[in-house]
Amino acid sequence: MTTERKALILNLLQRDRRVVAKAVSQELGLSEDTIRRDLRELAADGLLQRVHGGALPMSPAIVDMGERWRVAPDSKDAVARTAATLIRSGQVVILDGGTTTVRMARLLPPDLRATVVTHSPSVAVELAGHPFIDVELIGGRLFKHSVVTVGAGAMEAIARVRADAFFMGVTGIHPEMGLTTGDAEEATIKRALSRQSAETFVLASREKLGAVSPFLVLPLKEVDSLVVEPGTSREVVELYRATGLTVVMNEQ
Repeated sequence: MTTERKALILNLLQRDRRVVAKAVSQELGLSEDTIRRDLRELAADGLLQRVHGGALPMSPAIVDMGERWRVAPDSKDAVARTAATLIRSGQVVILDGGTTTVRMARLLPPDLRATVVTHSPSVAVELAGHPFIDVELIGGRLFKHSVVTVGAGAMEAIARVRADAFFMGVTGIHPEMGLTTGDAEEATIKRALSRQSAETFVLASREKLGAVSPFLVLPLKEVDSLVVEPGTSREVVELYRATGLTVVMNEQ
């Protein structure tokens, strides 16, 4: 019975993109405590993210860097391609860590003249051979899970940056829960980078939309634009536009 209940909860989550404990308990004629216990166990297995009153989809993007390269590669390529067109010559831009920003770095035009600030060694190495891009690498303690620098040293360096734009990677993008990621310290760094930039673009590959991770980076109202892949449904686009975001999407 427990296995069947959990399967039902996961099916509801896949269909509706959220589960309300009270509604499930009423449907099954069981106590909310029973459903909440199921949600706790499913959350412990990494199958959903508990929130007040129920659960939301857990982002698949919280796995380590090696695994992330295998998650939604086509979507990430499409988002990176669009994002790469948003940088203008002469700008100072910040590229976050992550597989989408590494792809973005690869796609920057060979004649682009700009300064890229990053706390991602992977992004810095990708740009090392670019003829006209100056790279400022933010130092600090290496957070190996995401291959980015964090800590007091990184925060001190970030405070000295004034950027035109920040291209942010997160693991969850939800219209109510905002921008989230899987580590509290990494979330702090992302907030700091955003606040040192005139404009923040969030790189939104398909697996992150509607998903939630444990630590809040920022509410959606505190960033400017969402970069999505071509073909993203009108319903999804309008959902995020309704929060005040500009949604950037290249035509197919």
